[in-house]
Amino acid sequence: MAEIAFRNVTRRFGAVTAVDDASFTVADNEFFCLFGPPLSGKSTILRLILGLDQPDAGEILIGGRAVNRVGPAARNIAMVFQNLALFPHMTAEGNIRFPLAERRLPEATIRARVAEAAAKLQIGHVLHKHPAQLSGGERQRVAIARALVRDAVAFLMDDPISALDARLREEARVELKRMQREAGRTLIYVTHDQEEAMSVADRLAILDQGRIVQIGTPTELYDRPATPFVARLLGSPAINLVPPGLIAGTPARGALIGIRPEDLRVTAGSGATVTEVEPLGGYTVLTIASGDQSLRAMLRGQPAFAPGEAVAISADPARVHAFAPDGGRLAG
Repeated sequence: MAEIAFRNVTRRFGAVTAVDDASFTVADNEFFCLFGPPLSGKSTILRLILGLDQPDAGEILIGGRAVNRVGPAARNIAMVFQNLALFPHMTAEGNIRFPLAERRLPEATIRARVAEAAAKLQIGHVLHKHPAQLSGGERQRVAIARALVRDAVAFLMDDPISALDARLREEARVELKRMQREAGRTLIYVTHDQEEAMSVADRLAILDQGRIVQIGTPTELYDRPATPFVARLLGSPAINLVPPGLIAGTPARGALIGIRPEDLRVTAGSGATVTEVEPLGGYTVLTIASGDQSLRAMLRGQPAFAPGEAVAISADPARVHAFAPDGGRLAG
């Protein structure tokens, strides 16, 4: 069992609090994502789980056992670092087999595990090459294979596919999800890419300046963000955050109203003006000026709107997010 739990964990670096009273539980076999802007505490949490860093307060549990005083080797957790940390003097095969050789496993076991990981990641044809001879995508896959060969209780990954181009990242996301499911292991994944976080995670923890703001499934966080910060962080184009009463059909309550671009209705009329039109094939993004506010609308297909055209904007009240003056979500 590899349930991982934080109980009121804090980590400070001088005057900076990198992790601030964090409490969460990652279930056994769960794909759990830590998501937030740079310097929000994501990588520090990974280092605390791995045992490379120690909390100033709170308790860390792995499989129900407190591990604050347990070293990294005894925690049996595999890590894929953002910089990959491949040994340049070793071949791809040498890098993958290294953690198994260090544990003095039988040669037959090592070969079988290396072959299995290489096949899953489709890198069998590059095992004889050194890292300098590999593409960025191949190096990423070698680093992931090196983690997968271990019989670890959990895998930690710190933005492991950030160096890949858009097409390869898309393929790698699908592959990572499949591998985690087949391996039946807990995976904690760090990324600053919201599309990546939404596509791979069973649940996400949203972090801001060391604090966990909200935890939930991708759908829960997207449909019911707890704060404007969470609402802005998820979705592309970003959510419209405007004063209440600006848009027809929205409740005139709270201090701020959030409407996702796909939920904004645009019709011929008056009160607002189209300023930009971005045709993107299956949908079109409009930028609309209403008073001193600029909003984005995402419409299906290629509707016939043009810059300078007067329009009316509205929204279904059921799809509107209302936030209180303190930033908390209002009921409804």
